[in-house]
Amino acid sequence: MSWFESFILGLVQGLTEFLPISSSAHLRLTAAFAGWHDPGAAFTAITQIGTETAVLIYFRKDIARIVSAWFRSLADKTMRSDHDAQMGWLVIVGSLPIGVLGVTFKDQIEGPFRDLRLIATTLIVMGVVLGIADRLAARDENGGKHRAVKERKTLRELGVRDGLIYGVCQAMALVPGVSRSGATISGGLLMGYKREAAARYSFLLAIPAVLASGLFELKDAGEGGHVSWGPTIFATLIAFAVGYAVIAWFMKFISTKSFMPFVYYRVLLGIVLFALVATGVLSPHAGESAG
Repeated sequence: MSWFESFILGLVQGLTEFLPISSSAHLRLTAAFAGWHDPGAAFTAITQIGTETAVLIYFRKDIARIVSAWFRSLADKTMRSDHDAQMGWLVIVGSLPIGVLGVTFKDQIEGPFRDLRLIATTLIVMGVVLGIADRLAARDENGGKHRAVKERKTLRELGVRDGLIYGVCQAMALVPGVSRSGATISGGLLMGYKREAAARYSFLLAIPAVLASGLFELKDAGEGGHVSWGPTIFATLIAFAVGYAVIAWFMKFISTKSFMPFVYYRVLLGIVLFALVATGVLSPHAGESAG
């Protein structure tokens, strides 16, 4: 991998990780369109450490409060009813599905799941799901003709059942094209949570899963020696800087705007990708032969 490739891929990772459009799909597509080798699941996982570090810094006050309350609740039973302590447990519970499925389907994630036809399908299908969830949220928040505005849930109403459902939604993002934030935010909206609450828990839930995945790939890469360390670290730093700016923008955007622009983008990209593969412009396995 050249330094120019790593710069572009790091930029793409930072721009797309927190938007509901799938960073893993965009890394795969960027390489395919440019005629580069697929950067692979290991590169994706390692560069996500950079974007997840941006989450740690942006939500540092929330995270510090949750971690502190969670540790205190281990010794102090009275703390177990504290919202922040409960959030700590709910993040752990919500991380279980992706941990189990990530290990179970590791070979598929690094191989068949990266087929461009599957990516096109997941872009469209999950785009439609996000669109439905967004319209339901808008209907509840704005009300309709002769209809009262429905109050949506906050994270204080999050329980184990909803936490696990969020976790299953997050696990779906193991397939490129689904989008971690897109799946978890869609799940949250469909369960009746406010946009900001769904996005905030989505970001917090991703922390243990992404960091664990990145560290796991770091260990394997260190043993196998198949990663270009200089360019990969450079891409990770670029992803961190760009990702931080995107989080700040996105959290402001969702407080007043609809997710529909992302829905239209996903569906259009999926259709274009299907057309390019069908006409032979792109092979469904473009760039897969080496890493």
